[in-house]
Amino acid sequence: MNHLAASRVPGVRVRQLNAQAVSPEGDYVLLWLTSARRPRHNFALDRALEWCEALGKPLLVFEALRCGYRWASDRLHGFVIDGMRDNARAFARPGVTYYPYLEPRAGDGKGLLRELAQRACLVVADEFPCFFLPRMHAAAAAQVDCAFESVDTNGLLPLRATDRVFARAYDLRRWLQKHLAPHLEHVPEAEPFAGIELPPAPKLPAKLLKRWAPAWPAGTPDAPIDLGAFPIDHAVGVVEETPGGPVAGEARLAWFLEHGLPRYADERNQPQQEVASGLSPYLHFGHVGAHAVFAALVEREGWSPDALEPGGKGQREGWWHMSREAESFLDELITWRELGYNLTWQRDDYADYGSLPDWARQTLEEHARDPREHVYTLEDFAAARTHDALWNAAQTQLVREGKIHNYLRMLWGKKVFEWSRTPQAALEVLIELNNRYALDGRNPNSYSGIFWCLGRYDRAWGPERPVYGKIRYMSSENTARKVKVKDYLAQYTPRQQASLFEG
Repeated sequence: MNHLAASRVPGVRVRQLNAQAVSPEGDYVLLWLTSARRPRHNFALDRALEWCEALGKPLLVFEALRCGYRWASDRLHGFVIDGMRDNARAFARPGVTYYPYLEPRAGDGKGLLRELAQRACLVVADEFPCFFLPRMHAAAAAQVDCAFESVDTNGLLPLRATDRVFARAYDLRRWLQKHLAPHLEHVPEAEPFAGIELPPAPKLPAKLLKRWAPAWPAGTPDAPIDLGAFPIDHAVGVVEETPGGPVAGEARLAWFLEHGLPRYADERNQPQQEVASGLSPYLHFGHVGAHAVFAALVEREGWSPDALEPGGKGQREGWWHMSREAESFLDELITWRELGYNLTWQRDDYADYGSLPDWARQTLEEHARDPREHVYTLEDFAAARTHDALWNAAQTQLVREGKIHNYLRMLWGKKVFEWSRTPQAALEVLIELNNRYALDGRNPNSYSGIFWCLGRYDRAWGPERPVYGKIRYMSSENTARKVKVKDYLAQYTPRQQASLFEG
């Protein structure tokens, strides 16, 4: 039995990563949360519960956090652990066992999933097309002796709805306007446990729990955890004003719809205005799903899919027939977000210089030897030690808060390119800074933003300039004329930051 007779989860979102069979005699269905770390609006959870009902089995939810991943830090660990605490409370229900595991040292968690899978009917995991997760899932699927399903719950558009890689946002937007509507009919459950009765929750062997101790004793998700005990980067601290987890993510969504969205279309590019959604870290770690954001927006707008018109010409506004501010936000949530996911699941080189468009590489190579007025090291950039006050402020915000204002992030990336010896060196710096400090780093959209600074998803611009060639040019002076930055500069004047970057 490797297929459900009927499934609410679209087939295009489900893949089996090995050739093993479902084991009906297993003790439970094992749901492995790695990127969709939430108890609602989650196709992977829906799929696991369908298997529970079909097989008459309880559910084991396994959520772990490695410590050996690149850029592991107090900031990232703390954000994920906040979510694990929320999930422990949400999954405390009949027929469900929630098992949180924090790896004490790199490699200590090796073998745990395989051990859990030995008693499982099958493993259901949440697909993510970026960072080390695709390799981790493939390796795990090869090691378990039961079926291993990977479920795509990343965005409104299934990853495999098209095998075309889109070169521009306009091209994807136009395609979406012709093909997205049918996918909007299939949504993950807002209340996935409603009406479901599961057998008694599974018990895990004492021997297993002794070797791989849970993050906290059962029923005590508020137990203190000392981040200093983990072999991670303690110089990148927790951002206290941005807690992680589904509860905080849903609260942020509610705040944005009430306070930020009404001003979004006109003020989103103003660094001194708090109108951005602030949802990107929650979307990245899967604490909030794109479907949940869309559903909340639809409710606010009183919108129905009947408002959509057949076809479309790739226009940014007017196709949805929602308010101007809602359509402006949807272009970010759907067009630009899906654009990054579209590329990363299809190209393994998404983080490599060679993945840039041909025209961009040609112009960059033609100007690779152009003199640079300023050249800075990675350490200079990290500590905000440049001659440019606005750039330093943006980097300071990144170090302090794990984010940069959306508009200034573009300038931030362009200047790193301009002040590096080569485009390849600039990419290394941008990836390092973004993925180390940003709460939403290591994401398809991170790489979209970084590589956009060097021509991805863009076109050739004139006039041709030194260093930039035909790459779109930005300057701090022009930016300061377009948007108000006086208060932003005052707020993010760099403090002593050299100690925040060590090696």
